[in-house]
Amino acid sequence: MTTIQQLIPGATALTQQETPLRRSTRVLKPARTLAGATLALTLTAGLALTAAEVVTALMGRPLRWIPLDAALDYAGHTTWWELSFAGLVVALLGLGMIAMAVIPGRMRLVPVETTDPLIVIGITRSGLRRTLRAVAQQVDGVGRAKVRLRRRAIEVTVITGGESSGSMLREVGTAVGDRLAGLGAICAGEVVVRLRRKGI
Repeated sequence: MTTIQQLIPGATALTQQETPLRRSTRVLKPARTLAGATLALTLTAGLALTAAEVVTALMGRPLRWIPLDAALDYAGHTTWWELSFAGLVVALLGLGMIAMAVIPGRMRLVPVETTDPLIVIGITRSGLRRTLRAVAQQVDGVGRAKVRLRRRAIEVTVITGGESSGSMLREVGTAVGDRLAGLGAICAGEVVVRLRRKGI
C-alpha cells in the first residue's frame, strides 16, 4: 500500500472494488496519439501565425502571411448568416477533433485475467477467434466452425455434414468454455453454439 493510499481514507476500498474487466478496459484502450498530435500542431501553428501577424501589424510592418485584406473584403461582401454558418462549421470541426484526441479508441484486445492486479495482458481478437475455432473443430462430428466475438456473447457456428445431435453442440460449448477459462479471457456474455449443415 502506498503512502497516498494510507493518507486518503477509502482509497484502498476503491482500488479493491475495481474489477479486472474495468481495469483492463481502462489500460488496453489505445490513446488517439495521431489525432492528438495533429490537433496540437494545428492549434500551435495557427495561434503562432496569428500572434506573429498581429504583433507585426501593431509595429507597422505586417508580415502579410495571412491575407487579412482579402479576408476583410470577403467578410464585407457576405451576409451575417453565411459567416455564422461558416463559423459554426469550423467550431463543430474543432470540437470533433478535440473529442477524437481526448476520447480513447476502441479496445482491440480481449483482456486476460491475471493473479497480479498490477499486470494487464490482452490477446488479439483474431488470435482468440483462431484458438476457439481450432478447439471447436476438434469435437467429433464437426466439419468446420466459425467464431464471432459479439459484444454480449461469443457465437460459434458449427458446420457439419452428417447427422448431428444436441450432445455434440453441448460438447462444442463445453470445449469452447473450458478453453476460455484456461486462457483466462475476460469476455462478457455467454457462449452460443449454432448448427449449420453443409449445403444449407
